[in-house]
Amino acid sequence: MRDVRPWMVRGAKRLFEHPLFSLDEQSLEAENGDRRTAFVLHPADWVNIIALSDDDRVLLVRQWRYGLAAESLEIPGGVVELEEEALAAARRELLEETGFEADEWLHLGTVEPNPAFQSNLCSSWLARGLRRIGEPEGDGEEEIRVEWAPLGRIPELISNAEIRHSLVIAAFYFYERWKS
Repeated sequence: MRDVRPWMVRGAKRLFEHPLFSLDEQSLEAENGDRRTAFVLHPADWVNIIALSDDDRVLLVRQWRYGLAAESLEIPGGVVELEEEALAAARRELLEETGFEADEWLHLGTVEPNPAFQSNLCSSWLARGLRRIGEPEGDGEEEIRVEWAPLGRIPELISNAEIRHSLVIAAFYFYERWKS
């Protein structure tokens, strides 16, 4: 069996800069002198929130996703701003997208969205003790409709492809592991 070779970054050139991400072209070299070029996308880290009511309903958001040119049913979530902690981002995103706050927060787990060419992480959170304090405001770029679903219906929503977002599915995986 062949070992996985580490590749050292010998140089990087910024190709594109945007508030959502940057793109670098990297010059890489292995210990044996082999060289190659890689393109690495640097988005900010992300958070996802499973907001669970006292009667076991999950707060969902339906929104338009430009990448798919279609609606997507998801849990609240979004970008961790520069110099913001993940929990603070989760609290902010829940409030912005749903108008709810939560008394209890638990970190469920963290995934690498696509380590083949992205450098960011996505952490999943459980929020309980929900209370509505206002209307959803979004971040000015989103059009969101808030919906509720019984927690027991989530596997069906995933199986019938109503929920298809991989990071949302990962969050529910973490929740199931925590619950058992």
